[in-house]
Order: sequence, then structure tokens, then C-alpha cells
Amino acid sequence: MMSFDPLTLNCFIAVADTGSFTKASQRINRTQSAVSQQIAKLETTLGKFLFVRGKNLSLTPDGEIFYPYATQIAGLYRQSLERFKEPELEGQVRFGLPEDFATIFLADVLVDFVHIHPGILLNIECDLTLNLFDRFRKNEFDMVLIKMSKPEDFPNGVDVWSEKLEWVGNKNFFASFDNQKPLPLVLSPQPCLYRSRAINALEGKFIKWQLVFSSTSYNTKIAAVKAGLGVTILPQSMIPKQLSILDNNTLPPLSDTHVSLLKHNKHNLAVASFEDFILKKLQH
Repeated sequence: MMSFDPLTLNCFIAVADTGSFTKASQRINRTQSAVSQQIAKLETTLGKFLFVRGKNLSLTPDGEIFYPYATQIAGLYRQSLERFKEPELEGQVRFGLPEDFATIFLADVLVDFVHIHPGILLNIECDLTLNLFDRFRKNEFDMVLIKMSKPEDFPNGVDVWSEKLEWVGNKNFFASFDNQKPLPLVLSPQPCLYRSRAINALEGKFIKWQLVFSSTSYNTKIAAVKAGLGVTILPQSMIPKQLSILDNNTLPPLSDTHVSLLKHNKHNLAVASFEDFILKKLQH
């Protein structure tokens, strides 16, 4: 009967996600040799090669099949440990975050939290950052995850991560773009931090622009950019594989974006537990 220990599965997932034994070893805090040994042991157990080892490390067809099973098994193992390690809590958490963050980062995280703390009711709303902050000040949320210009904008927030913003578009965009025409932009409606950042950067360099597509939905904006309607700006970690960073001398550089978690200073064990869980997952 086959059995998979957590370390072996975590090594496999890390190598599959990073495409590198070196990066995988850094991610799970093991030596590269140890990671290689775990992958070899797993392949022996399964009787299948899971990786194509060449200039670029990639999953074999068998590796592609095994990957979702590995992530599910590892996730259930983690949830079971955390479920009995954490205290039984009840209550409600009102949480607000931008839609793109929910799409990219937090879908699985929120599911994990609900499994660990079934007694806590999560009321989650997605909105634009400036709306979230305004509603947070009105006490409509216990906690919000928001984009910022710089960490000192909100001194009471916990700085989760900082990342460079990039101009992003269809890889063939500039091949057909006429530089004499206004730059077509795909952005969220006002009030949006990324929107104002893009427009201010362009106008600072006297570059003409035109808003051709506006939506609060991350997936809808990405679809518009993929179709070649225009360009947008995104943090590096949120750029989908089908789009490219536009390396063009005419586009002005963009400063870093910062993400912060704000929480009202109230003694609420449910909110505190959710805050710790979100920070642990996002910072990891």
C-alpha cells in the first residue's frame, strides 16, 4: 500500500511550483540534496517519472496528474493539524478586500480557515481600495486588506508585502500600436489607487492616454488586455502567464505598491485568529 509523508509531498509541490530544486529548497527550508532525495523516493514509490529534467524543469504528464492529488493530500494534512491545534472559536468577522486579491491569493486561504474554524462566520466583501478604507473608518468592517502608496499612509496597519508595479499587455501590443495615438488603458473605475498611479505617471511625462475599458473585475480586465484592447498595470506576482511586462522606453517607471492589513483595536478572538491566519498565509 502506498503512503506519502508530508515532507515528500511538500518537496514535490515546491519543485512543481517553482520549477527549480534550488528555489524549492529555499521555500521549504531544506537542502537541495534533501529535496532531490525526496523526489527520487516519490518517483520510486509511484513507479513513474514526475519531472522532465533538462534546461527547464517541468512536470511530466504523470506529474501533472499527480499534482492536484498532492496538493489536496498536503492541504488536508495541514488542516487536520491546525484544526486540533487551534482553540474552538465562535463569532463573526467582517472582512473587506480588493477583488483581484481575492481572485489571485485568498480563495484557497479562506476555504482553509472555514474548515479549521467552522464556528466563525466570515462576511466578506470585495470593493475598490479607497472605498474599503472609507468603509473601514465607518466601522463597516472589522478588518480590511488594502493597497497603499506607501506604508506610512496608514500607520496603524500591518505591512504585508511590497512589490513593484509593471506596465502589462499583450506581448504583441507594441507591434501594432501607433505611438502617435493615445495609449489605450484598461483600468478599474475611480476611486482606484492603480488607476491614479498609471494616469499620474503618464501625465507626468506628457504622454497622451485614453481609457478604453473600465471594470472592477480582475478577470474581465485581464481578458480585455489579452484581447489587445490596451495596457494595464499590475504587481509582478499578479501578472498572468499569457501577458507580458511591457519593456518600452516611452512608458514611465512606476513606484512600488504596498499592501497592508488594517484592523480595529477591539478585543475579538475571532478577528485576531483570522488576522493571524491571513498574515501567516500571505507572508509565506
